[in-house]
Amino acid sequence: MPKQKLPIPFQQFTQLFPEVHAAYQRLGGACHASGPLEAKTRELIQLGMAIGIRSEGAVHSHVRKALEAGASPEEIRHAVLLGMPTLGLPTTVAAFTWIGDILDSRPKSRAKKRD
Repeated sequence: MPKQKLPIPFQQFTQLFPEVHAAYQRLGGACHASGPLEAKTRELIQLGMAIGIRSEGAVHSHVRKALEAGASPEEIRHAVLLGMPTLGLPTTVAAFTWIGDILDSRPKSRAKKRD
């Protein structure tokens, strides 16, 4: 999957506060490296947490990262669906629109291979 351009507000934040951004990146790296879960599982878990806090931008980011880690669109959709009993129908439907922003924007030839 080609590297996606980061959202402008995030780019601005990293330019205004490079040391904070670097510390945040180190923290994330340390958290990922501190346990036995594989990358795909970690990204699906983080996707679920992003949905739980209703962060559209984080959902977009973790869908991209989950795809890069080998998750299929079906696995991503299932991860969203699993939140329904806890988070409710409105949050789940919103999350499906957010993951669709990424899944539906993939090149058709690649999307057919993975779907």
